[in-house]
Amino acid sequence: MNVKKIDHVQICIPGRVEEGKRDVQNQFGRSAEAYVTSDIHAKGRDLAKLVEIAAVTPQDVVLDVGTGGGHVANALAPLAAKVIAMDLTPEMLEAAQRFISANGYQNVDYVQGDAEQMPFGPETFDVVACRIAAHHFPNVQKFINEVFRVLRPSGRFLLVDNVAAEDDEIDQFYNEIEKRRDYSHVRAWKKSEWVRMLEENGLVIEECYRFAKTFAFEEWCSRMNLPEEDKRELAAFIVRAPAPVRQKLKVTAEGDRVTSFEGEAVLIKAVKLS
Repeated sequence: MNVKKIDHVQICIPGRVEEGKRDVQNQFGRSAEAYVTSDIHAKGRDLAKLVEIAAVTPQDVVLDVGTGGGHVANALAPLAAKVIAMDLTPEMLEAAQRFISANGYQNVDYVQGDAEQMPFGPETFDVVACRIAAHHFPNVQKFINEVFRVLRPSGRFLLVDNVAAEDDEIDQFYNEIEKRRDYSHVRAWKKSEWVRMLEENGLVIEECYRFAKTFAFEEWCSRMNLPEEDKRELAAFIVRAPAPVRQKLKVTAEGDRVTSFEGEAVLIKAVKLS
């Protein structure tokens, strides 16, 4: 690995990206600007709550994993000494940089990196955040291990992600429609699974919040450039779902045309005690 310095943050530049993660780069490379302007990403209530409970100070060094459109990095930049916006996809980093720079923040650096093999030394960050990205990670255990490694003692981890229902049938259905809409989707985990994985890997959960998310079907599909034929097939699949599934997801439809459905996200604050 090559090593360079960005102020006092050590950056280790990894080699080639694993072939299995090319889907993420391909998918989000062509959707980067749509994620900057997406209301769900730019204005979600979870973002304001994340900023509140992160309790960032002017001395803190912050890492935003899977920065996407840069909304978390942008929100935390005026509060922190330094923010590193990291993403696997170069086009996403470019879009995030344009967005954040236009807001006047100069204390943000942009690093291409893999959440499961972060290019940073141990105990580098006071705060690590990851918002609406972890469902794309092939090995979430490696991701959590990396979060623990790069956090300083008493460092805070802020996770926001879409979650599946605790019911197995609804869990499987929700992940199926996400995968049909976005081939780079890996898995939306259950809330209980996140709690278990974080605590088993040395992080102590301090706060947890649930947010309902209404997805407008057309916009949800268009953000991933889903072809019209695939969109129609996906809508038909949702409409044909068992009644308990449709009720849980609050599906609204006119005939075979889905207008919206409801998912949920979780915000978890966890702390590294040692």
